[in-house]
Amino acid sequence: MTKTQATSNAQVTTKTQVAIIGAGPSGLLLGQLLTKAGIDNIILERQTGEYVLGRIRAGVLEQGTANLIREAGAGTRMDEEGLIHTHTDFSFQGEHYQLDLEKYSGGKHVIVYGQTEVTRDLMAEREKAGAITVYQADNVKLHDIESDSPYVTYQHKDEIFRIDCDYIAGCDGFHGVSRKSIPANKLEEYEKTYPFGWLGLMSDTPPVNDELVYCAHERGFALCSMRSPTRSRYYIQVPDTDKIENWNEEKFWDELKRRIPPEMAERLVTGPALEMSIAPLRSYVCETMQYGKVFLLGDAAHIVPPTGAKGLNLAASDVETAFRLFVKIYEEGRTDLIPRYQEICLARVWKAVRFSWWMTMLLHRFQSAGRFDFRVQQAEFDYFINSEAGKTTIAENYVGLPCEALE
Repeated sequence: MTKTQATSNAQVTTKTQVAIIGAGPSGLLLGQLLTKAGIDNIILERQTGEYVLGRIRAGVLEQGTANLIREAGAGTRMDEEGLIHTHTDFSFQGEHYQLDLEKYSGGKHVIVYGQTEVTRDLMAEREKAGAITVYQADNVKLHDIESDSPYVTYQHKDEIFRIDCDYIAGCDGFHGVSRKSIPANKLEEYEKTYPFGWLGLMSDTPPVNDELVYCAHERGFALCSMRSPTRSRYYIQVPDTDKIENWNEEKFWDELKRRIPPEMAERLVTGPALEMSIAPLRSYVCETMQYGKVFLLGDAAHIVPPTGAKGLNLAASDVETAFRLFVKIYEEGRTDLIPRYQEICLARVWKAVRFSWWMTMLLHRFQSAGRFDFRVQQAEFDYFINSEAGKTTIAENYVGLPCEALE
């Protein structure tokens, strides 16, 4: 049970078991799971709730992610409105291919359901549970993270607060304070940046295809995706030096039509953009996912190109491992399992990083690549999409490799 008291210097002190930094989907999902398990927690978020819901993010959920959302009690709307996808499609230079995910992955599929909607559902369940989320928590700082008595301070509406806790879960993204609170000489980091980004457009138009379509073209990559039967999300590859000011809706639609199969271009329904933005692509892994009493989850520890649809799913995998660990700690006293968190998470992270990197290299056009490189790229695509072993490799990775159990 959370306890609050005012100290002599007017600082308000609260006690909880797990302090969660960040109210994105990973922080909210962990908080909801902990609350249902009777483990007290408080979430701190730098932005407003409205701002968090305004973030446009991915929308392909692995079955493991969907099951975890259901376990958290937030899966009702996902199951009612989410779109089950048993296939995914590819196009290379206008030639259209379909991959049967269920056939080549042992019966698994993915669900298309926007990250914004996942966040909305988790917010609603947390509010129902009466759990504490502090939005607009400024100047968040982590203290004594190597000790047995860590605590977090923050400012809210000109008042200083302190949270005494047992553990801290850093779910505050790449630019958050959690990873930065770990001594720099203790961080083991790996990074790769790509010379292009994704220009995305969302519109209230019917999707051009029943399944997602990943398109490799000499003009650059394109992706046809969706959020619902009436809302579409499209992306095209642009140079990393490009600016959103260089684009308008008409120019985007024209370029997309050039990169997708001709029969799709003919039936593409265009319309006003609800949102347009450019996202850079990078691969990043911080192998120091646990230090002292701090655990890093999601983008705070790793970032992958969206090509493999792994970002949110990797975060959910971290959440599952952290949640199972906290249950073991509080119900069985198994603090000896703490080092296993990093070990288990990184094993899956690197597999997902590899797959996302491979998909990016396979489907994008690199400015430095010559005619030889393009032909090798085409040969690799032909092998994987026309080979039973190749299709199995793509399908197994796309639907999500299993996460090792915490024992």
